[in-house]
Amino acid sequence: MRLSTLVEMRGIAKSFGPVNVLKDVAFSLAAGEIHALMGENGAGKSTLMKILTGLYRADAGQIAVAGETVSIRDPKHAESLGIAIMHQELNLIPELTVAENLFLGREKTVGAGLLDMGTMRRLSREYLSRLAVELDPDAEVGSLSIGQQQMIEIARALSLNARVLIMDEPTAALTEREIDALFKVIRELRADGVGIVYVSHRMEEIFALCDRISVLRDGEFVGTERIADTSLDHVVQMMVGRELGERFPKREVSHGAERLRVEHLSDGRHIEDISFSVRAGEVIGIAGLMGAGRTEIARTLFGLNKRAGGRIFVDGAEVKIGKPSDAIAYGVGFVTEDRKAQGLVLEMSVRENITLPLVPTMGRTGIVAKGEEKSLVARCIDMLKIRTRDAELEVKSLSGGNQQKVVLAKWLSLKPRVLILDEPTRGVDIGGKAEIYQIINQLAFDGVAVVVISSELPEVLGISDRILVMHEGRLAGELAAADATQESIMHLATGGY
Repeated sequence: MRLSTLVEMRGIAKSFGPVNVLKDVAFSLAAGEIHALMGENGAGKSTLMKILTGLYRADAGQIAVAGETVSIRDPKHAESLGIAIMHQELNLIPELTVAENLFLGREKTVGAGLLDMGTMRRLSREYLSRLAVELDPDAEVGSLSIGQQQMIEIARALSLNARVLIMDEPTAALTEREIDALFKVIRELRADGVGIVYVSHRMEEIFALCDRISVLRDGEFVGTERIADTSLDHVVQMMVGRELGERFPKREVSHGAERLRVEHLSDGRHIEDISFSVRAGEVIGIAGLMGAGRTEIARTLFGLNKRAGGRIFVDGAEVKIGKPSDAIAYGVGFVTEDRKAQGLVLEMSVRENITLPLVPTMGRTGIVAKGEEKSLVARCIDMLKIRTRDAELEVKSLSGGNQQKVVLAKWLSLKPRVLILDEPTRGVDIGGKAEIYQIINQLAFDGVAVVVISSELPEVLGISDRILVMHEGRLAGELAAADATQESIMHLATGGY
């Protein structure tokens, strides 16, 4: 073992009941290295990192930290060894403030155990400013956007001053500007000798940032490559065991009649004077910086946010949408950006989640027709390639990407006329993304009007027919996807600067 090696994991195995999640896995991390850990959803990445941080105990294998073999008992023990993790799924308490969340479990105190809020506020500002983020330390976390909450999660991990920092999908909810600020910090940490495990499905980030890449497939270690010596195609083949084909599948669809029209939409707070239309078979993308109003458009159209002004038309007829059930009745579906809090009932099964919106229509007097339900769920699992032991498994047991597919399945089962997708591939591996893009193409082929909100500019460019760009609550412009570039989108998103 080299002196510069911070972490060495050998022969790691883990099972949950009869399911082997990890089998003889190896992984190493050097000081001053950014090491990408990749694999499809369900490949075992998160389980391996949970073993390293003490959330799980391995069934077999050894872990060495800075050359010493250790048995990591729990997360506190991992932190004492200098290992910190920034989880993909937010672990914040909405009712607490930014400062309280940042120092949760590590509160600064004075005197007889009284909280030293002054110090906590000051340090919170320091850690957030390092990420180029301005947030009120006294703001309730529940009032903040998903992207802002993600930055708090990152700041909390940085505050631990760890030697080993695990970042699980750290940019999933961030805009390009925030990603640039985060990358600057990550490179500074590397220069200071910190070892970083970088878990992401965004290939552009991996090749721009990382030094080495290790790949897991079906719980087994496939191999490690130097980024300088490999290619995107080779990494994809390592991950999925086959050639993936085109990253953004081509779509040949003739657009039909206008399916959705929005005139001068406003919620009185976040968006103002929003007008656009989408035709049957058309896919439009909505881009913009965090806080620009992208999600608020979707929430207002779906009846989650109160509409202060404007008109909505579906298939040429004006509709009054005051609540989500109204939107569903008019054939409008909405996949939210926060699948855990708003898209799923985690304690329910895969089957129950998929058919939840359909329960009133699947049987007489509220009694579900079991045969019809079983057939529908089986079709959805097969069509979306949802990895689950069976349909009765609790949805919280699935990987993040497979949970996202369950959210999609729920809305596809309603056969919507308009489907709004807010960050539909967040936390989904490259193979799963390609499958979701194929589903979007099929929806367009079937005459659905699709609206996709995404922070990934390559994704917006790759799947859209037209792109709407938001800036400070208003539409800054519209671009034909064929003529658009990341630079032209960012020009509009930043108000022309």
